[in-house]
Amino acid sequence: MGKQLSKAQLDELVAQATVDAYDDEEQLTGLFTMIAEHLAVPFETVVLGVKVTVKKVDLLPGSRIAAVCTRDRHRQAIGILDLPLPDPAPEGAEWIEAYRRWGP
Repeated sequence: MGKQLSKAQLDELVAQATVDAYDDEEQLTGLFTMIAEHLAVPFETVVLGVKVTVKKVDLLPGSRIAAVCTRDRHRQAIGILDLPLPDPAPEGAEWIEAYRRWGP
């Protein structure tokens, strides 16, 4: 990411995403919504030495946010916190860091 956000800035993003949430599931949904709305997709990155395109993010059963990666005709969901981001990171990547700070 271009600039590192402070813990206070990340806490503010988490607060924005979870303002009306009453439990962890609603907070997760709030964070997912912010990532889905703000993360600029598609973008390319490298996963295990292979170039992939991140087409979208998805909320998977088991309460995890995943990036849907494609290469040729193959598709795979990778946990968003496990996804290596390109440098420079795509617009909206600060929401991924806010999700990491919130901590599943």
